[in-house]
Amino acid sequence: MARQQLMVTSSKTDGRRDFLKGALGVLGAALIPGGFALPAQAGSNAPEKTEVRVGFIPLTDCASVIVAAKMGFDKKYGITIVPSKEASWAAVRDKLVNGELDASHALYGMIYGVHLGLTGPKKDMAVLMTLNQNGQGITLSRQLKDKGVTNGPTLARLVKAEPREYTFAQTFPTGTHAMWLYYWLAAQGIDPLRDVKTIVVPPPQMVANMRVDNMDGYCVGEPWNARAIADNIGFSVATSQQIWPDHPEKVLGTTGEWVKQNPATARALIAALLEASRYIDDPKNHASVARLIAEKGFVNAPETVIAGRFSGAYEDGLGRKWQDARAMKFFDGGKVNYPYLSDGMWFLTQHKRWGLLKSDPDYLGVARQINQGALYKQAAAMARVPVPVSDMRSSKLMDGRVWDGKNPAAYASSFPIKA
Repeated sequence: MARQQLMVTSSKTDGRRDFLKGALGVLGAALIPGGFALPAQAGSNAPEKTEVRVGFIPLTDCASVIVAAKMGFDKKYGITIVPSKEASWAAVRDKLVNGELDASHALYGMIYGVHLGLTGPKKDMAVLMTLNQNGQGITLSRQLKDKGVTNGPTLARLVKAEPREYTFAQTFPTGTHAMWLYYWLAAQGIDPLRDVKTIVVPPPQMVANMRVDNMDGYCVGEPWNARAIADNIGFSVATSQQIWPDHPEKVLGTTGEWVKQNPATARALIAALLEASRYIDDPKNHASVARLIAEKGFVNAPETVIAGRFSGAYEDGLGRKWQDARAMKFFDGGKVNYPYLSDGMWFLTQHKRWGLLKSDPDYLGVARQINQGALYKQAAAMARVPVPVSDMRSSKLMDGRVWDGKNPAAYASSFPIKA
């Protein structure tokens, strides 16, 4: 497992070396522990649907959906992607469940929550691929800054010294932003269920709500953290990659029923987004992609606000600037996109930790139902993208805890602050 972690978090040079290993040694792929290899290609059956309606929320990490549609990567695989801008994650959930959307840019934990019936009607769901890693953040208000808050410990001291109803926003109850926010607050000794109030706000509305003093902080994807700094209403206290380096973020989600009815379309959709992801991650394309997604019909934010953190140029609104080595990634030699079972299982451990699940589920069994690893491998072969040998990976989070998927029930119950 240590070898697997090394390969997954290796440099771009290592990624190219792994790709070459796969390309030159497909038959011996199993002999490369923890490495990446090119899978065998699936049959060339035509897509069942030629027009595929794919939802997205106006966030920087919707880029692969937009690029695939606008740059023609979809046509290469015999489909036309029709991007559909949605108002909230609840709208995405509802439109996936009722069939208005074929697939969507989606929160990892949202797909799992719908599958288990945690946020409404239960529906069998599917994760086709991971769309990106990293690139989310926690923003605190200027009013907290005026109170002397600049980091987690100073926030914890203020919450204890001056009790009131501190309000923090996230984007969906079972989603990634809720889990990053809860994890970070708990790591500071702040109980997110007892010491503060949490509310749900759609990503594009975060800045407006903070501007009118409706919240003390929020967790959201870019560019809405950078926008708070640009508008001088907040500052960044943590990035999600500081919470979990190279964490899974958005996924390409759909229903299990849609996959069963449209397997060739699903493969074509994955392959097209893999091509787009590879294009986006090339630094020479960063500026043009930022310009594209900034348009009103997509993210609808200033290009300059999107471009900085998109390329890793960070500032925190407190005077610190840095080039983030773990900024948002869309491809990274294919290491970003594989739907690792352990990634999905982690969200289940946090759902259990925070009382969204009343008992331990069959962690591995649920992940195997949802994450479409076999289908992904077929699509990856079409796009000539290497895949990992293992469905599991290992990571160390901000509190030093190692997550490797080996004992999820024990992991979920091991935290001192929980429901």
